[in-house]
Amino acid sequence: MIENEKWNKIFNTPLEEPPVNEPERQYYFMEKAKILIQELVQKAGRPLTFCVTTFGCQMNARDSEKLCGILKNIGYIEQEDEEKADFVIYNTCTVRENANQRVYGRLGQLGKAKKKNPYMIIGLCGCMMQEPEVVEKIKKSYRFVDLIFGTHNIYKFAELIVSRLESQRMIIDIWKDTDKIVEDLPVERKYPFKSGVNIMFGCNNFCSYCIVPYVRGRERSRDPRAIIREIEKLAQDGVVEIMLLGQNVNSYGKTLDEPMSFAQLLQEVEKVDGIERIRFMTSHPKDLSDELIEVMARSEKICRHLHLPVQSGSSRILKKMNRRYTKEQYLALVEKIRKAVPDISLTTDIIVGFPGETEEDFLETMDVVKRVRYDSAFTFIYSKRTGTPAAVMEDQVPPDVIKDRFDRLLKEVQHISSEVCAIHQGTTQTVLVESVNDHEPGMVTGRLSNNLLVHFPGDEKLIGTLVNVYLDECKGFYYIGTRV
Repeated sequence: MIENEKWNKIFNTPLEEPPVNEPERQYYFMEKAKILIQELVQKAGRPLTFCVTTFGCQMNARDSEKLCGILKNIGYIEQEDEEKADFVIYNTCTVRENANQRVYGRLGQLGKAKKKNPYMIIGLCGCMMQEPEVVEKIKKSYRFVDLIFGTHNIYKFAELIVSRLESQRMIIDIWKDTDKIVEDLPVERKYPFKSGVNIMFGCNNFCSYCIVPYVRGRERSRDPRAIIREIEKLAQDGVVEIMLLGQNVNSYGKTLDEPMSFAQLLQEVEKVDGIERIRFMTSHPKDLSDELIEVMARSEKICRHLHLPVQSGSSRILKKMNRRYTKEQYLALVEKIRKAVPDISLTTDIIVGFPGETEEDFLETMDVVKRVRYDSAFTFIYSKRTGTPAAVMEDQVPPDVIKDRFDRLLKEVQHISSEVCAIHQGTTQTVLVESVNDHEPGMVTGRLSNNLLVHFPGDEKLIGTLVNVYLDECKGFYYIGTRV
């Protein structure tokens, strides 16, 4: 425990009980953590380092930026090699069971590294930790893990670190659900010029193959004023592109005391000076409104890219998936979007081999792919996810049949993508420069509004700026260009 005298000497204030309100409570624990980390640094005779590894979606990536921000705030220095780091944390995903196996495998390696490093702390958080059987397995087989927490209380990271440092025992803090939203904590962004912004948490859709609603909880939307304040701060800090994040952004606002639609939120975000590009992820087709399409059509800031997961082209399979739209409704929605925003880039997710899928069902999916002509598609082989209704459905499709369908689908998707992506060749487009090209000296890499990459001559001074680039040649899924 920290003595009052030491606290007073450093902060010139008495050591009192921690505040009840958030995020003030977490800033209190960050100050306590700083003292404890300083003591460890002196004992080790060197700086202490950390490594955060992220599995999963954009929301996990955003959460990891918060973890990094807190660790830097309390005195750790970032280090890429997890086996050499003093604080290692895995922010886990559990959408597929093989993701769990990857974590277990890497934990085994970390256990060996920890035996050589008396200062190493190992933490696990995220979706995988919301499964009781996972936590039990870690308690039994990976006793060297120090910290376990889930998706609902990531904001408590500093408080949990202090509990671990003061108690020297494994800390487990898992919440089944919450209605709490705590922001305004330190964040270490991966890119200085673009950032994700959480607008809502949880999911109410319960697609029959998906574990997310069980580990992320029910939908809850952030106050729009808090969202706009965060975006204004980001703009003042040099951010020009934001990605609004939620499991289903189209249902934003339904849990607010004063309901606001996602389209209305977008219009407020557009007013923020300094923000030049707005993206969002993910959209559920059943909730994509005419109002949203109208806002996208007249906006000068919303990117011409929409990720619209179809999952299957068969209305029969969509019903089994509990997607709550039909093939015909999906195609009608695409037609409406394309009519309002002719230059829109559409991408999607497709699952092959869902239980009960026949050859006729699969051909319906191929038909959707040919009619919509996606810029790209994330194609997945169905895998059982324990805890979901689909895992216990009869008529599981044989693996060899799934692989044959998957290969046929992938070939069709790639063929169409190469044609669709080439339509911008010979035009000048605005590009946000993201990095120096890893493979070609003297080249930089940027992203178009439609999310495609372009490589063109330039140097690191261009990173974070919007420049006009002439697209000389399409190379399938990216362009080679020349700065105008």
